[in-house]
Amino acid sequence: MKKLLTLLVAVTLFTALPYLTNAQTQSPGAKDDPAMQEKGPERDGPGPGGGGAPIGGGLFILLGLGAAYGSKKLYNLNK
Repeated sequence: MKKLLTLLVAVTLFTALPYLTNAQTQSPGAKDDPAMQEKGPERDGPGPGGGGAPIGGGLFILLGLGAAYGSKKLYNLNK
């Protein structure tokens, strides 16, 4: 029972931690700084790096693989 509780707390912590922390903050003068403003094709050049690259598909694949791996480990533990 103690292993299950420890596992549950660890999974909850690692799941909630990204939502509770901020990796990058915006500086106070970033809105007024012309170098920090987003540029589009109709302006002086390309926008910020990465553009509109989707990351959702890869994230869900990794989450699914992690859930499958964890399920297999739990299945083998109870076997």
